[in-house]
Amino acid sequence: MKNFEGTTGLRASTMTESANGKRRLNTGDGSPGEFPHSLPGTRTEVVLFENSDQMVQSLGSHDEALRFIEVQFPDVNFHVRGNELSISGPASDVPRIMRLLQEVRGLVARGTVITPAVLQQLVALLRTQSLQNPVDVLTHDILSSRGRTIRPKTLNQKNYVDAIDANTVIFGIGPAGTGKTYLAMAKAVQALQQKEVSRIILTRPAVEAGERLGFLPGTLSDKIDPYLRPLYDALHDMMDPESIPRLMAAGTIEVAPLAYMRGRTLNDAFIILDEAQNTTPEQMKMFLTRLGFGSKMVVTGDVTQVDLPFGTRSGLRIVEEILQGIEDVNFSVLDAADVVRHRLVGDIVNAYSVWDEAQRNRVKHSVNREKRGEHA
Repeated sequence: MKNFEGTTGLRASTMTESANGKRRLNTGDGSPGEFPHSLPGTRTEVVLFENSDQMVQSLGSHDEALRFIEVQFPDVNFHVRGNELSISGPASDVPRIMRLLQEVRGLVARGTVITPAVLQQLVALLRTQSLQNPVDVLTHDILSSRGRTIRPKTLNQKNYVDAIDANTVIFGIGPAGTGKTYLAMAKAVQALQQKEVSRIILTRPAVEAGERLGFLPGTLSDKIDPYLRPLYDALHDMMDPESIPRLMAAGTIEVAPLAYMRGRTLNDAFIILDEAQNTTPEQMKMFLTRLGFGSKMVVTGDVTQVDLPFGTRSGLRIVEEILQGIEDVNFSVLDAADVVRHRLVGDIVNAYSVWDEAQRNRVKHSVNREKRGEHA
């Protein structure tokens, strides 16, 4: 049994045999106590907290974190007595709980408040069995603004953020709610604040902002704002809202439709193209070739939500094949497990993926049947 003392503030129990053959609990302080007998296939551990404050921080206010763990491991019994937590259950579950509590202590040591949401992220990270330390993922702060901290919440998100740091052109591809654009914008604001770039450029393709724009009522701003509103909303989450109009007026922050990028060279800028699945191959090439010196580009999109006219290819769907093998270009893929919106969003994304796969298989089988009929 592992001893976490010195690294997590927890001490796992160890068993010793007394003279009369009874198993006893060695608490690590030289004072063995009676150890409850475990049934075959079960295991019991006792975690000792240094004080009540440490226990509350680890198990949550009103034991809400402990209740979450109980739901995740229904076959395990938990008993709290003083600063001691006894864990008894299947031998396969108890070590997982001990590892979970080890990571919880690491988060507490770094100032993280333990909530059911944090535990949910932690459990998901542990299930990936990655070599990446879950604590490093969940404490990788990008930006702190207006009383909240923006950080990755899943392993894929952490890898995506690392890719943004390490590459010049980054593609973030994944379904809605996986944080593709939000994390990219947080990195853009961070780069601006740290003076790594002198401006931020945010853009989206908008068919309505092309030739048909003149037929829409209102000013230019009135016409394009609805398509760019999500980018404005994210900016307001990350920066002082009163500073944004001033920065936009100075050209430090620019939010514009993709059509307005044509013919420009974008130097010393952090450039984000959002909803890139709605670009044509020609538009994607046009955008990527705007890259100037000292700039970084992040392209985000969801290839399952293309709104282009029927028969028009998506530039995002083919760009990986075109740019494959080019140094300093990275493709980061996120999936339903990275959805950080309501739990149902992940379930909905998975359901649509299954349905889409079934439709593709149905079409494929239909084509094969037709070919066999032609050669019959």
